Amino acid sequence: MNLANAHFFPLTPVFLVGLALLLVFLVVLVEVGLLGYAYEKIGVGRRYVFAVLVLSLVGSYVNIPLVQLPPERVISNQVVSFFGIEYVIPMVRSWPGTLLTVNLGGAVIPSVLSLYLLIKNKLYLRGLLGVAVVTVVVHFLAQPVRGIGIAVPTFVPPLVAAGVALLLSRRSAPAVAYISGSLGTLIGADLLNLDKIQGLGAPVASIGGAGTFDGVFLTGILAALLA
Repeated sequence: MNLANAHFFPLTPVFLVGLALLLVFLVVLVEVGLLGYAYEKIGVGRRYVFAVLVLSLVGSYVNIPLVQLPPERVISNQVVSFFGIEYVIPMVRSWPGTLLTVNLGGAVIPSVLSLYLLIKNKLYLRGLLGVAVVTVVVHFLAQPVRGIGIAVPTFVPPLVAAGVALLLSRRSAPAVAYISGSLGTLIGADLLNLDKIQGLGAPVASIGGAGTFDGVFLTGILAALLA
Protein backbone atom coordinates (compact mmCIF):
# COMPACT_ATOMS: atom_id res chain seq x y z
CA MET A 1 0.00 0.00 0.00
CA ASN A 2 1.38 3.42 -0.95
CA LEU A 3 0.87 5.78 2.00
CA ALA A 4 1.40 8.75 -0.30
CA ASN A 5 -2.17 8.17 -1.45
CA ALA A 6 -3.33 9.03 2.07
CA HIS A 7 -2.44 12.69 1.53
CA PHE A 8 -4.96 14.79 -0.40
CA PHE A 9 -7.06 17.91 0.07
CA PRO A 10 -10.49 16.89 1.43
CA LEU A 11 -12.43 19.44 -0.65
CA THR A 12 -12.69 20.02 -4.41
CA PRO A 13 -10.65 22.92 -5.90
CA VAL A 14 -13.71 25.19 -6.05
CA PHE A 15 -14.32 24.95 -2.32
CA LEU A 16 -10.61 25.14 -1.51
CA VAL A 17 -10.36 28.36 -3.52
CA GLY A 18 -13.38 29.68 -1.62
CA LEU A 19 -11.71 28.98 1.72
CA ALA A 20 -8.46 30.48 0.44
CA LEU A 21 -10.25 33.68 -0.60
CA LEU A 22 -11.89 33.81 2.80
CA LEU A 23 -8.45 33.37 4.33
CA VAL A 24 -7.12 36.31 2.29
CA PHE A 25 -10.04 38.44 3.49
CA LEU A 26 -9.26 37.51 7.09
CA VAL A 27 -5.59 38.35 6.64
CA VAL A 28 -6.64 41.79 5.40
CA LEU A 29 -8.67 42.23 8.58
CA VAL A 30 -5.61 41.20 10.58
CA GLU A 31 -3.47 43.78 8.81
CA VAL A 32 -5.89 46.60 9.55
CA GLY A 33 -6.02 45.52 13.17
CA LEU A 34 -9.56 44.20 13.44
CA LEU A 35 -9.07 40.45 13.41
CA GLY A 36 -5.74 40.66 15.18
CA TYR A 37 -7.50 42.23 18.15
CA ALA A 38 -10.21 39.60 17.94
CA TYR A 39 -7.73 36.74 18.11
CA GLU A 40 -5.88 38.39 20.98
CA LYS A 41 -9.18 38.32 22.86
CA ILE A 42 -9.41 34.62 22.10
CA GLY A 43 -5.93 34.13 23.50
CA VAL A 44 -3.75 33.90 20.38
CA GLY A 45 -1.18 36.61 19.77
CA ARG A 46 -1.69 38.69 16.63
CA ARG A 47 1.63 37.58 15.13
CA TYR A 48 0.44 33.96 15.19
CA VAL A 49 -2.95 34.52 13.54
CA PHE A 50 -1.82 34.14 9.93
CA ALA A 51 0.33 31.09 10.76
CA VAL A 52 -2.57 29.31 12.50
CA LEU A 53 -4.97 29.96 9.60
CA VAL A 54 -2.51 28.94 6.90
CA LEU A 55 -1.36 25.84 8.75
CA SER A 56 -4.96 24.75 9.26
CA LEU A 57 -5.79 25.09 5.57
CA VAL A 58 -2.54 23.66 4.18
CA GLY A 59 -2.47 21.02 6.91
CA SER A 60 -5.77 19.62 5.64
CA TYR A 61 -3.66 17.91 2.93
CA VAL A 62 -1.78 15.82 5.51
CA ASN A 63 -3.34 12.67 6.96
CA ILE A 64 -1.37 10.87 9.66
CA PRO A 65 -1.97 7.08 9.44
CA LEU A 66 -3.30 5.40 12.59
CA VAL A 67 -4.55 1.92 11.69
CA GLN A 68 -5.52 -0.21 8.69
CA LEU A 69 -9.06 -1.55 8.99
CA PRO A 70 -9.97 -5.05 7.71
CA PRO A 71 -9.95 -5.46 3.90
CA GLU A 72 -13.01 -4.40 1.90
CA ARG A 73 -13.87 -3.04 -1.52
CA VAL A 74 -13.23 0.71 -1.56
CA ILE A 75 -14.49 3.58 -3.72
CA SER A 76 -11.86 5.45 -5.75
CA ASN A 77 -11.43 8.69 -7.69
CA GLN A 78 -14.87 10.22 -7.13
CA VAL A 79 -16.42 13.41 -5.77
CA VAL A 80 -19.20 13.05 -3.21
CA SER A 81 -21.60 15.91 -2.41
CA PHE A 82 -23.03 16.30 1.08
CA PHE A 83 -25.21 19.31 1.97
CA GLY A 84 -23.83 21.21 -1.03
CA ILE A 85 -20.16 20.64 -0.17
CA GLU A 86 -18.10 18.46 -2.51
CA TYR A 87 -15.61 16.07 -0.93
CA VAL A 88 -12.79 14.28 -2.73
CA ILE A 89 -12.25 10.52 -2.77
CA PRO A 90 -8.62 9.96 -3.85
CA MET A 91 -7.45 7.74 -6.67
CA VAL A 92 -6.17 4.45 -5.25
CA ARG A 93 -4.81 1.21 -6.67
CA SER A 94 -4.49 -2.13 -4.88
CA TRP A 95 -5.88 -0.64 -1.67
CA PRO A 96 -6.79 -3.49 0.71
CA GLY A 97 -9.21 -1.56 2.92
CA THR A 98 -9.91 1.65 4.80
CA LEU A 99 -6.95 3.50 6.27
CA LEU A 100 -7.94 5.37 9.43
CA THR A 101 -5.97 8.60 9.79
CA VAL A 102 -5.97 11.87 11.72
CA ASN A 103 -5.90 15.11 9.72
CA LEU A 104 -3.22 17.64 10.63
CA GLY A 105 -5.17 20.79 9.74
CA GLY A 106 -8.62 19.62 10.78
CA ALA A 107 -7.82 17.70 13.97
CA VAL A 108 -4.28 18.04 15.33
CA ILE A 109 -3.88 21.82 15.06
CA PRO A 110 -7.42 22.68 16.30
CA SER A 111 -7.12 20.21 19.19
CA VAL A 112 -3.77 21.58 20.34
CA LEU A 113 -5.03 25.16 20.09
CA SER A 114 -8.26 24.26 21.91
CA LEU A 115 -6.38 22.69 24.81
CA TYR A 116 -4.08 25.72 24.95
CA LEU A 117 -7.07 28.10 25.12
CA LEU A 118 -8.82 25.91 27.68
CA ILE A 119 -5.83 26.00 30.03
CA LYS A 120 -4.67 29.56 29.34
CA ASN A 121 -8.12 31.08 29.95
CA LYS A 122 -9.06 28.61 32.73
CA LEU A 123 -12.31 27.76 30.95
CA TYR A 124 -12.51 24.24 32.30
CA LEU A 125 -16.19 24.16 33.30
CA ARG A 126 -17.60 26.41 30.56
CA GLY A 127 -15.32 25.00 27.91
CA LEU A 128 -16.11 21.38 28.68
CA LEU A 129 -19.83 22.14 28.96
CA GLY A 130 -19.72 23.79 25.55
CA VAL A 131 -17.87 20.80 24.11
CA ALA A 132 -20.52 18.47 25.55
CA VAL A 133 -23.41 20.43 23.99
CA VAL A 134 -21.79 20.67 20.55
CA THR A 135 -20.82 16.99 20.73
CA VAL A 136 -24.44 15.94 21.33
CA VAL A 137 -25.84 18.13 18.52
CA VAL A 138 -23.18 17.17 15.99
CA HIS A 139 -23.41 13.48 16.84
CA PHE A 140 -27.17 13.60 16.27
CA LEU A 141 -26.75 15.19 12.82
CA ALA A 142 -23.62 13.34 11.66
CA GLN A 143 -24.20 10.83 8.88
CA PRO A 144 -22.10 8.03 7.38
CA VAL A 145 -21.32 8.85 3.73
CA ARG A 146 -20.16 6.20 1.26
CA GLY A 147 -16.58 6.71 0.18
CA ILE A 148 -15.95 9.52 2.68
CA GLY A 149 -16.62 8.37 6.21
CA ILE A 150 -18.60 10.54 8.62
CA ALA A 151 -19.91 13.96 7.54
CA VAL A 152 -21.81 16.75 9.25
CA PRO A 153 -23.58 19.82 7.76
CA THR A 154 -20.89 22.48 7.38
CA PHE A 155 -22.48 25.38 9.25
CA VAL A 156 -23.85 23.39 12.20
CA PRO A 157 -20.65 23.24 14.31
CA PRO A 158 -19.75 26.97 14.13
CA LEU A 159 -23.33 28.19 14.65
CA VAL A 160 -24.05 25.85 17.56
CA ALA A 161 -20.67 26.64 19.12
CA ALA A 162 -21.27 30.39 18.80
CA GLY A 163 -24.73 30.16 20.35
CA VAL A 164 -23.54 28.01 23.26
CA ALA A 165 -20.53 30.25 23.86
CA LEU A 166 -22.66 33.40 24.06
CA LEU A 167 -24.97 31.71 26.57
CA LEU A 168 -22.12 30.42 28.74
CA SER A 169 -19.87 33.49 28.78
CA ARG A 170 -20.12 36.65 26.69
CA ARG A 171 -16.72 37.82 27.88
CA SER A 172 -14.97 34.58 26.90
CA ALA A 173 -17.33 33.72 24.05
CA PRO A 174 -14.65 33.62 21.29
CA ALA A 175 -12.43 31.15 23.15
CA VAL A 176 -15.38 29.02 24.33
CA ALA A 177 -16.75 28.95 20.77
CA TYR A 178 -13.44 27.76 19.31
CA ILE A 179 -12.95 25.09 21.97
CA SER A 180 -16.57 23.89 21.79
CA GLY A 181 -16.80 23.90 18.00
CA SER A 182 -13.47 22.23 17.33
CA LEU A 183 -13.44 19.52 19.99
CA GLY A 184 -17.23 19.02 19.89
CA THR A 185 -17.14 18.40 16.14
CA LEU A 186 -14.21 16.00 16.29
CA ILE A 187 -15.74 14.02 19.16
CA GLY A 188 -19.37 14.08 18.04
CA ALA A 189 -18.83 13.45 14.34
CA ASP A 190 -15.66 11.38 14.15
CA LEU A 191 -14.63 9.75 17.43
CA LEU A 192 -18.13 8.62 18.45
CA ASN A 193 -18.75 7.17 14.98
CA LEU A 194 -15.56 5.18 14.49
CA ASP A 195 -17.58 1.98 14.64
CA LYS A 196 -19.53 3.07 11.53
CA ILE A 197 -16.52 3.60 9.25
CA GLN A 198 -16.01 -0.04 8.38
CA GLY A 199 -18.14 -0.91 5.35
CA LEU A 200 -18.42 2.61 3.90
CA GLY A 201 -15.85 1.85 1.20
CA ALA A 202 -13.70 4.88 2.06
CA PRO A 203 -10.05 4.34 1.09
CA VAL A 204 -9.09 6.95 3.71
CA ALA A 205 -11.28 7.86 6.68
CA SER A 206 -9.73 10.88 8.34
CA ILE A 207 -10.53 12.29 11.78
CA GLY A 208 -10.92 16.01 11.09
CA GLY A 209 -10.65 15.46 7.33
CA ALA A 210 -13.29 15.15 4.63
CA GLY A 211 -16.73 15.56 6.16
CA THR A 212 -15.69 17.66 9.15
CA PHE A 213 -12.72 19.84 8.14
CA ASP A 214 -14.84 22.67 6.70
CA GLY A 215 -16.94 22.86 9.86
CA VAL A 216 -13.88 22.99 12.10
CA PHE A 217 -12.19 25.61 9.90
CA LEU A 218 -15.26 27.85 9.86
CA THR A 219 -15.55 27.50 13.63
CA GLY A 220 -12.19 29.22 14.00
CA ILE A 221 -13.31 32.05 11.76
CA LEU A 222 -16.62 32.60 13.52
CA ALA A 223 -14.93 32.42 16.93
CA ALA A 224 -12.70 35.33 15.93
CA LEU A 225 -15.61 37.37 14.62
CA LEU A 226 -17.45 36.93 17.93
CA ALA A 227 -14.84 39.19 19.53
